[in-house]
Amino acid sequence: MKKDVKKVVLAYSGGLDTSVILKWLQDEYSAEVVTFTADIGQGEEVEPARKKALALGIKPENIFIEDLREEFVRDYVFPMFRANAIYEGEYLLGTSIARPLIAKRQVEIAKLTNADAISHGATGKGNDQVRFELGYLSKNPDLTVIAPWREWDLNSREKLLAYAAKHGIKIEGHGKKSPYSMDANLLHISYEGGILEDPFAEPEESMWRWTNSIEMTPNKPEYIEIEFEKGDPVAINGEKLTPANLLKKLNELGGTHGIGRVDIVENRFVGMKSRGCYETPGGTILLKAHRAIESITLDREAAHTKDEIMPKYATLVYNGFWFAPEREMLQAAIDKTQESVNGTVRLKLFKGNVMVVGRKSPNSLFDANYCTFEEDEVYDQKDAAGFIKLQALRLMIEGKAKKH
Repeated sequence: MKKDVKKVVLAYSGGLDTSVILKWLQDEYSAEVVTFTADIGQGEEVEPARKKALALGIKPENIFIEDLREEFVRDYVFPMFRANAIYEGEYLLGTSIARPLIAKRQVEIAKLTNADAISHGATGKGNDQVRFELGYLSKNPDLTVIAPWREWDLNSREKLLAYAAKHGIKIEGHGKKSPYSMDANLLHISYEGGILEDPFAEPEESMWRWTNSIEMTPNKPEYIEIEFEKGDPVAINGEKLTPANLLKKLNELGGTHGIGRVDIVENRFVGMKSRGCYETPGGTILLKAHRAIESITLDREAAHTKDEIMPKYATLVYNGFWFAPEREMLQAAIDKTQESVNGTVRLKLFKGNVMVVGRKSPNSLFDANYCTFEEDEVYDQKDAAGFIKLQALRLMIEGKAKKH
């Protein structure tokens, strides 16, 4: 049973799905619609969404188009990379980390416009519906959430196009069906659907948008240096950059050298397995560099504890629990470890690989006096005998018991 709603804030891209949703909300709910379009570095113009919304009868004051690129990288991507988060060993969570920001801003716009409902274009099969709605409900549980894909029967591209034609909704390029479902932001671009639904089928080279094939990458390596302050990258080759511009620069470097392609089958939160391909060139470089600077600045047990909690952290982000207290608790612990993660990492980029070739830090715990193979005056090697015996004590006791 539909709730009586008066005004709804829609996450609006201006594409086929959300344009149909906009009209459908007007018709099915007789509701005033507010559109929100976020620029998080998806690489396409967002202003055309304004013209499309106006054509569908949206009041100018109800159209919100905002540049969130700096906030996205500073407050979402960078905190996640302090945790070295990877889901199921390979996925750098590019789509997952974008949804909380969009959801938060939608709720804020709902408050600004006195809206009583909020809507998204995620399907009933994917993870994004969960991520959006956990964000909405954590920020304002009194808002009515409308998920059209769980209500209507427009469950194919053909039906969506027919609905658009019937209601005079102009869709550019509607005769050209993309073989993939794609999502992009400053951290990554993803591909699903089409031939990728066969996990044994190799995607054609023309699918990839951001990265060169290995065959087309330069035949000479490129060396770069990334400077870190409290776990966050702040400069490339000595040039200070804003968070968004720094990630953009890393994407360009990684794309040139064919870095950051992955082809994985992942376990969705809703239950099924999904095959997806991802390009995360800048993120792949950043992860390697961050772990390198941590290797000389973090205490052993702090580093190992971070690695132990990382899968939990990554799963929380993947499943949409960015605003949950347990993620914030883990973040506080992670951020505490980053106070001394300062310094510079030198990397070699070549043929799809990111190789660490140097690291230095004013907070380095690496002391050549202790680890040298030459003569030293700070470490008594005889101490190791007692250390080993104490470590082996329980094994010795068990061994004697077994012997007798």
